Amino acid sequence: MKAGIVGTGFVGSTAAYAMVLRGIGSEIVLVDRNVARAQAEAEDIQHAVPFAHAMRVYAGGYSDLRGSQVVIIAAGVSQRPGESRLELLGRNAAVFAEVVPEILAHTDDNVVLLVATNPLDIMTHIVARYAATDGLPSSRVIGSGTLLDTARFRSLLSRYLEVDTAHVHAYVVGEHGDSEVLTWSLVRVSGIPLEEFRELQGKSLDEATRRQIDANVRNAAYQIIAGKGATYYGIGAALASIVQVILRDQRAVMSVSTPTADVAGVKEVSVSLPRLVGAAGILATFPLALSDDEQAALQRSVRVVREAIDGLDAQAPPP
Repeated sequence: MKAGIVGTGFVGSTAAYAMVLRGIGSEIVLVDRNVARAQAEAEDIQHAVPFAHAMRVYAGGYSDLRGSQVVIIAAGVSQRPGESRLELLGRNAAVFAEVVPEILAHTDDNVVLLVATNPLDIMTHIVARYAATDGLPSSRVIGSGTLLDTARFRSLLSRYLEVDTAHVHAYVVGEHGDSEVLTWSLVRVSGIPLEEFRELQGKSLDEATRRQIDANVRNAAYQIIAGKGATYYGIGAALASIVQVILRDQRAVMSVSTPTADVAGVKEVSVSLPRLVGAAGILATFPLALSDDEQAALQRSVRVVREAIDGLDAQAPPP
């Protein structure tokens, strides 16, 4: 089982390392414009193999991606001080104009493209457009989306409720960004509605506590970046989890992004919803019975993404 990673910065290399530690796949090829960086990361990660799981990790070119069942796209540039969101979008769109056609030219029609570059939802939408021109269905294009945000939400709830994270079921949906929506009305703990569970445990969950948890989920990346300059462990682990589901065809429900015909009345947009993921990519999308306030918030979030896509299209026609 082979995976490729294009872009060997913090996120791409950490995803590869997480895959080695967890024994996900048997072969990982790292591709980067900076060949020396890709080679160094591959060698360093390969040195961890004797302490983890048998696996081959090596650097290569785009042609070495052939045979990969999944390719993580972590290439891109960071936002400059004073740079607008659309300006960043334009620069990363230019990077993808170079990278994505090369990936498609050297992979098979059973590949799944896993996007990790920000702004995540718009970049996922761009990749799907390139894929369409190559005959690859959008169901084989997945953005990591709000999977990490969902994990943060579940983690904070589990800590507050004093219960193992595995028993907390909750989703963050919409944009992977400031407008994302925490679906409080759907939270379950071992199948028990949140309000009922907290009463059974004698836990208060007032509006101030909810707002604090919401802020901690929504602002987690900002806080981490302020302290260490970048986030990569959490997203690296999230990407490894998605790759595992694809390579093993586990058919897991994950909050990931992919092009969708209609979300909350907004047409043709890529945002995160709970989706069934397997070897063929996105197998199904599940609508959520949100509260009225959450539904309105989701619609606002989806519009943010759609407007960003429209703004990018105004700067340069889509591929």
